[in-house]
This record gives sequence, structure tokens and C-alpha cells, in this order.
Amino acid sequence: MQRRKLLKVRTLNNLPAAAEQLLNDASGFRIFAIYGGMGAGKTTFIKEICHHLGAADSVTSPTFTLVNEYMVPGADSICHFDFYRINKITELYDFGFEEYIDSGRYCFIEWPEISEELLPDECVAVWITTEEDESRTIEYTLPGIT
Repeated sequence: MQRRKLLKVRTLNNLPAAAEQLLNDASGFRIFAIYGGMGAGKTTFIKEICHHLGAADSVTSPTFTLVNEYMVPGADSICHFDFYRINKITELYDFGFEEYIDSGRYCFIEWPEISEELLPDECVAVWITTEEDESRTIEYTLPGIT
């Protein structure tokens, strides 16, 4: 059984509360697949989540590096992936993606479609949709106990 939640983000000022709500609702989960079109705000939302988690580093899109790791004082680092440029799942094996998601660290994955078969059942799926008024709807599915 999965639980669905819906958040409305009208301006960037609402983003910290949305990040906090997601992390509170997803307490105990560490893998997040972030879906959304180009310019939907995936990186911006992940940046806010990482800030809330205490990331000491600057959070930027890992489009060309595929993964960025952000240090959190006194805690495990946070992993941020961007699979926009990945064409084959074998590319994920080549850089050790499975080791990252099995590490117990927070992992946030932009453009996760290619990685879906590697994601654990405990993955939180997040969809960001841009509305006509430029607000964002953030919908997420929390894995439940079956």
C-alpha cells in the first residue's frame, strides 16, 4: 500500500516548507526519485531539501558529472544524481550506482526513469508539475507496509 501526498508551491518562498513537509512525511526513507519536465524545479527543490538536511556544500545540478556528493557536518554525505544524459542502464552499473543506493545515505535522483529497475521498493517517488500560473504542484508517493 502506498500513501500519496500533494503540496502546492506558489512561490519560491513556499519551497522551504514543502521540503520540510516531504522530509517529515518520508522520515526513514533515503532514496528519492524526482520526476518533472525540463525547468520544473527539480534541482531547486533538491537544493532546498539538502539545505534542510544541513548540507554544507553548494548544491548544483550534476548534469555532466552524473553525481554530486554534499557534505553534512556530523552525518553521512548526501548523493544527488542527474540521469538526463544517460542512454543505457549499463552506464549506471559502470559508475557504481547500486553501491550509492545501498549505502544508507540520502540519494536524490533527477530524471530517474532509466534507473527505475534498480530502485528499491522503499523509494519515494516525487513528481513536480509546473502549473499555468507558474506555481508548482509537488506530488509524492510514500512506500507503505504491504
